[in-house]
Amino acid sequence: MDRRTALLRFAGLALIGFTDIRSLGAKPLNAIGKKRNSFHQFKLGELDLMIVSDGRIVMKPIQPNFAPGINSRRVEQELERNFAPTDHIELGINILVIKSKGRTILLDSGCGANFGEQSGGLIKNLQKADINPEDVTDVVITHAHPDHIGGLTGAENQLLFPKAKVYLSRIDHDFWLSENPDFSKSKLTDQQLIQFVKDVAKKNINALGDQLHLFEDGDTIVDCITMQLAPGHTPGHCVAKIFSNEASLYHIADLVHSAILVVAHPEWGFEGDSNFNQAVQTRRKVMSDLAASRSLIFSYHLPWPGLGHVRKKGNAYEWVQQLAMGPDES
Repeated sequence: MDRRTALLRFAGLALIGFTDIRSLGAKPLNAIGKKRNSFHQFKLGELDLMIVSDGRIVMKPIQPNFAPGINSRRVEQELERNFAPTDHIELGINILVIKSKGRTILLDSGCGANFGEQSGGLIKNLQKADINPEDVTDVVITHAHPDHIGGLTGAENQLLFPKAKVYLSRIDHDFWLSENPDFSKSKLTDQQLIQFVKDVAKKNINALGDQLHLFEDGDTIVDCITMQLAPGHTPGHCVAKIFSNEASLYHIADLVHSAILVVAHPEWGFEGDSNFNQAVQTRRKVMSDLAASRSLIFSYHLPWPGLGHVRKKGNAYEWVQQLAMGPDES
């Protein structure tokens, strides 16, 4: 099918693509124990952290989803040079879970029911880790795109984490609930797709009622997460600094979607950024800071489990993956 047909059929394909959860298997590396799981556990100071898979995204075609306006042969050559497919890009949907002082905290909620049966595996995989939806006390939303906020509600608009406080930046809240969210500075022009993105955000925000709590840039949530505004992908898009004692981890959300095309070429960008040029500037600034500080990074969309570092390479950066176990094949 052509790109426009695909966009209409899979509502949101250009933004987050098609999930094939059956292909999630990988051989375990540095596994905790011998059993292969759909989650990866580790410590950060006194915090117990876990990464849980919501599925995998396959974005096809690559352009204009990535590198809109860049010469297609140049993009193809960069993919070939890195031994990557030239007809699609695979993205993880990696959910970070924090356990601290009796609280179970999710950072983002995955796709939910918005993209069909082949995505939205978060609750199933949480249960494999002995976490039920009622156990979740807090959900921190980095930004209100469908693959981050869509898992808060089910097909009948019911709250999937019924006891959780949900935190969202006031800027993103006001943007998505405004009469006409501004996409004039985005490379995304498909109006039906834009309407879908708006509708999912509004549906989930409005469903929360008094469970919704708004935060400002720099606010600290539940004593171990500081939210730092990183605008461009959405106006209120945030990076989350998770900290305990002297240890820290930076959850960079959708700052980057591809190590090959965006970490290495920050200016090539992503079609789904609501303000394309601002996202480029933010991406460069945040990656420069993280590279200089040699910080541990968690990425929502880079390969499982999304842990690694960025380092300077010429005028751009490169992603250094931290090896870890892979999720189940089933």
